[in-house]
Amino acid sequence: MDGLKMLGLVLIVAGALALGYGGFSYTKETHQVDMGPLHMEMAEKRWVNIPLWAGIGGIVLGGLLLVARGKK
Repeated sequence: MDGLKMLGLVLIVAGALALGYGGFSYTKETHQVDMGPLHMEMAEKRWVNIPLWAGIGGIVLGGLLLVARGKK
């Protein structure tokens, strides 16, 4: 399997995951305080939306890469 077909599969899987989940979350550490034996830490959870068009575009582009014929 050549590189373009592998990239096509990755785009299809990523597009399907984007459509299924709609985004992803991550935790960002914002503040940290150490005062003697006292340790305080604040973490903020954020959500990143993935647009619908990006998921559909990934699936379509991946499909095109799978059916494209390479020059030999």
